[in-house]
Amino acid sequence: QVQLLESGGGLVTPGGSLRLSCVASEMTFRIYGLGWYRQAPGKQRELVASISPSDTTVYADSVKGRFTISRDNAKNTVYLQMNDLEPEDTAVYYCKADRMGISRRLEYWGQGTQVTVSS
Repeated sequence: QVQLLESGGGLVTPGGSLRLSCVASEMTFRIYGLGWYRQAPGKQRELVASISPSDTTVYADSVKGRFTISRDNAKNTVYLQMNDLEPEDTAVYYCKADRMGISRRLEYWGQGTQVTVSS
């Protein structure tokens, strides 16, 4: 059973920084695509950033230049460095891992970590 555990969320003032971590268990981490998503109250879950097995990254326009996604395959961990945080970044942040299975795409989600940006 694949498990993803996020950490690093919390309360931060505007302009501050946080680093989220997501540790995966029981999987060949390096073959998975990884992503960070977020869901604010009353809104749909949206992609924040993703990183492929070959380290290709994609960012939402709203976080480009402020957030950086990275992965450490030796530690089964994906990170999201968030700088210059804005109140609009307040949301629950989720980690996702996915890969192609034999006949379908396999996806795994973490439980989420709350990020609150407020003065």
